[in-house]
Amino acid sequence: MKHVILGAGPAGVIAAETIRKHAPADDQIVILGDEPEPPYSRMAIPYLLMGNIEEPGTHLRHGKDHYQTLNITLKSGRARAVDTAMRLVSLEDGSTLPFDRLLIATGSSPATPPIPGVDGPGVHPCWTLADAREIMKLARPGARVLQMGAGFIGCIIMEALAARKVELSVVEMGDRMVPRMMGPTAGGMIKAWCEAKGVKVHTGARVEAIERPTADAPGLVGKLAKAVGLTSRNSDKGSGAPMQVRLSTGDVLDADLVISATGVKPNIGFLEDSGVRCLVGVLTDEHLQTSVPGIYAAGDCAEAFDKVSGKTIVSAIQPNAAEQARVAGMNMAGKTATLGGVTQINVLDTLGLISASFGQWDGVPGGEHVELTDVAAGRHLSLQFAGDRLVGCNAIGWTDHVGVMRGLVEGGVALGAWKDKLLADPTLLMQAYLASAQAQSQHALVKA
Repeated sequence: MKHVILGAGPAGVIAAETIRKHAPADDQIVILGDEPEPPYSRMAIPYLLMGNIEEPGTHLRHGKDHYQTLNITLKSGRARAVDTAMRLVSLEDGSTLPFDRLLIATGSSPATPPIPGVDGPGVHPCWTLADAREIMKLARPGARVLQMGAGFIGCIIMEALAARKVELSVVEMGDRMVPRMMGPTAGGMIKAWCEAKGVKVHTGARVEAIERPTADAPGLVGKLAKAVGLTSRNSDKGSGAPMQVRLSTGDVLDADLVISATGVKPNIGFLEDSGVRCLVGVLTDEHLQTSVPGIYAAGDCAEAFDKVSGKTIVSAIQPNAAEQARVAGMNMAGKTATLGGVTQINVLDTLGLISASFGQWDGVPGGEHVELTDVAAGRHLSLQFAGDRLVGCNAIGWTDHVGVMRGLVEGGVALGAWKDKLLADPTLLMQAYLASAQAQSQHALVKA
């Protein structure tokens, strides 16, 4: 049996190790990665930028002969197409990889907006080790750095940039920071916290152009200054900036480095016309199998069932990738395994401010909710209910209750009378969890 795994990230590596553990010893396992690096974790890149680790610290496995010992072949290349009838993966270099079982774990790529000048020098995503090397060359202490995007990934990158002591500006199209994870109050609190830490935050704004002034072609600010006979501190001569970034608000910001952190999209274009069904990501069942038998998907490119919302979603976080890879690997090895559902959970450290988001944090139609905010203490709690179940929440500064929130949301715990108690006092989460979860366990025992 030949197992081919497209993608050398956490999902690909965990799936390969799972297959090797459970499949016959003579089964072949090939991991195809499209970077010239050993398999590594993108989530470790911010720690590399901070100087907490060296490049080897990003590697997923540190044993020199780890893959060789497990008889797992690492191959470099990129998939161009999949022929499901012939069971062949065509690569961009013209070669092919035959397979009996295939795992699509190709992850995602930065979704860079079509901005004039975004493809020029000095603009980088923060996605690969190659990106990190270029960023470290430019993000020196005192460098003027502009980051596009203040979502979950953007805030993690921002933390690393701040540690490098740059002059940091962040531009976010949404009306608050982390708009896909936090409601208005929480997102506003995170913005205020960042500004108090010296980060200039522009919300409700977008980058319209990135210009590179020269002596023969002055930038926008220089042109305006010259037109009115003024010498602006931001003019080409005065700033010495290699880039001037024009915002929709009319502001023009000098920059030595621009970071694009405007979101990601699943790498699934090569599956067009393959017969593998894709929606936002590669659609999978509870075994992580796709619409084509023997072909599986896991990680940031996979779309799996979320029992909280009752929908299939792409939830691109590493815990999901790891569990999906384990389940997919088991099934590829001929063992039956089922995914309990994806996790919609994000816990974020933004310059020392801890925030969390679970499930349907923005609520459901006809649902009830409660909020408790203490701005001075840096604490905020928002709970969303559907019937007597907690289906989502936002939290800032409530680190003691993170496990309880996750347990209530993912466990679909029936709160009964405790729902009204939480609506009156949302700080009673721990008591509600202990009482309701215990009652639910006792009920299950009685039924058994």
